[in-house]
Amino acid sequence: MAGHRIERITEDIKRELTAIFRELKDPRVAEAFVSIIRVEVTNDLSYCTVYISAIEGMDRAKEAVKGLKSASGFIRRELGARLKIRHTPELIFNATDSIEYSANISKILNDLDIKDDEQSDEE
Repeated sequence: MAGHRIERITEDIKRELTAIFRELKDPRVAEAFVSIIRVEVTNDLSYCTVYISAIEGMDRAKEAVKGLKSASGFIRRELGARLKIRHTPELIFNATDSIEYSANISKILNDLDIKDDEQSDEE
């Protein structure tokens, strides 16, 4: 039963953080195309780890994380106001390169599709 509650709160936090990120004025965050990859909340709701990725690459994601860490007080206050939970978790931001990684895999797969089409045309 408690697992469903944590999953629901995790999804709510992810949705609200996405909206809050759009309102941030820090150029490190606002100018980067930042995406929330995954949100993990501890069972006691004391900590929330947010994994961030940027299309521009890992360096840009690390810069965005620096901006998010400096605005974490504002983000936590906004999150507490939007979600009606007793204790707002402390936010921990981590950069990940999953968007860049998935774009690379997509490119590789697209290159394979072109080779398959050329072989079928020759036959």
